[in-house]
Amino acid sequence: MISLAELSREERALYNPAFAALVVSRAVQGHQSQYGQPCPITIAVLSPVMAYQPSVRQRLPKTTGSGLTRWLEENQTLKIAMAQNATALAAVVRPGLLFGLQTQVLQYDDSGRLQVTAGRLTKTINGATDEIIAIQKASRMLGRWLPSTGSLSTVMTLLGVRP
Repeated sequence: MISLAELSREERALYNPAFAALVVSRAVQGHQSQYGQPCPITIAVLSPVMAYQPSVRQRLPKTTGSGLTRWLEENQTLKIAMAQNATALAAVVRPGLLFGLQTQVLQYDDSGRLQVTAGRLTKTINGATDEIIAIQKASRMLGRWLPSTGSLSTVMTLLGVRP
């Protein structure tokens, strides 16, 4: 794994645990708003991994009504991007998840599902750059959209990644 010291200033800003915690929290927030229940950890990690990738983020559908299978058929190169980048980006997202739990922005229940602590995260997405805003919006959308396909194992298989 690459250390933070080896990254550019912009990369360090995007991959630091505090921002990663925010991106994870946006996925959990999206899941909670869509389904009214805590978010599986798989979705809380997979959504930011996808949102961090510009090639994925820029091709996301406009609505959650689009089917994942059809979207992947129309964007077959994204499966390759996921296979190449998922492991490295998951290594960025995991410390963010831990940071979110340590700072109590996120909580987990007895079944290991996550929820955003009431009053700890605004619904309004803002940020210093368009990219920061886009990553957060994509993560929230993915938290709402990915579970609509069916089982999480099916979603991960379609994307070409493993837990």
